[in-house]
Amino acid sequence: MSEDQRKVRKKTSTASSSRNKRTTTTVKNNASASKKKRKSKKAKKRRIITYILFTLIFFITIGYVVISKTFGKLDNVDLNKENLGVTSKEELSVYDNYSKIKNIALFGVDSSDGVGRSDAIVIATVDPVHDKLKITSLMRDTYVKIKDRGYDKLNHAYAYGGPELAINTLNTNFGLNIEDFVSVDFASLPQIIDIFGGIELDITNDEIYADININSHIDHINETLGTNSPRITTAGTQTVDGVQALAYSRIRYTDGGDYKRTERQRTILNKLFEKALSMPVSKYPNLVNQILPFIQTNLTSSSILSLATKVVTLGDHTLEQERFPRDENSLGDTINGVFYLTHDEEITKKQIMDYIFDDKK
Repeated sequence: MSEDQRKVRKKTSTASSSRNKRTTTTVKNNASASKKKRKSKKAKKRRIITYILFTLIFFITIGYVVISKTFGKLDNVDLNKENLGVTSKEELSVYDNYSKIKNIALFGVDSSDGVGRSDAIVIATVDPVHDKLKITSLMRDTYVKIKDRGYDKLNHAYAYGGPELAINTLNTNFGLNIEDFVSVDFASLPQIIDIFGGIELDITNDEIYADININSHIDHINETLGTNSPRITTAGTQTVDGVQALAYSRIRYTDGGDYKRTERQRTILNKLFEKALSMPVSKYPNLVNQILPFIQTNLTSSSILSLATKVVTLGDHTLEQERFPRDENSLGDTINGVFYLTHDEEITKKQIMDYIFDDKK
């Protein structure tokens, strides 16, 4: 190879090396810039997330303050948990995750005679284990053992000792773990239903033309409350007002007797629930503000908010309904001249526990 060829090769090699160095430097610079850009995006993303979280916390806090003020209208009472007769953990432990299932006693109280018997007795069950919301109604004439009173009608427990004794009676007779209640006086039910704009019911001819029928009750309620609700003259599906709905819930002298009566009470609860879900969320604050003064409970505002959160996440927001004692395990009986619904206590207790804690029908 000549001297001139060697010089040419050297220059070419030097130029190539220089180009490689520049390329490497450019790649490094690009990589560094890209890394900085990624860091900048992550930092920006973290700031956005932090901002969103802060905003949510802010509105939740403001909302809670507003709702807490509204909940101040509740007739809130304290219960002594030691007097509630809650079933032992040992007995309930046969049901997996029983502690995650929340049961609340709902009492419809008739104080028109000054006594205050719970003529409607319902257990509301919030069940995230089986993804269900259930209402279980109990026959008011059920023959049960009441603490310090012996055997009597289930609805008498509330009259004897208020919600505390009524809950104790439910827990000790049916193996439950109820610690909370909500009660509404039947006298306020018409106003609550009217706040919702009425509810839709399917009225039958039997309910219109029975000896003591829906119109008999409408007339009596109008006279008692000083209202002027019209009579129902035609059968079929129709929107009823509060007085008409209360009259509907009191019908018992048709086919099915008191069994059908408890079914009507469950129907009203279900219709109210459906109506609430169909309303725009924007109407809820005003709705709650109007309804709370009619309610007595031991639930705190934070407990109610927690329950509401659980309810809206359950299944398809339908109420599953059941009634106890069941027909095949109960019998109407007269004891000392008084009508009672006697029942197989062991079987009824097992059926209620299985339904509420294990979703067995």
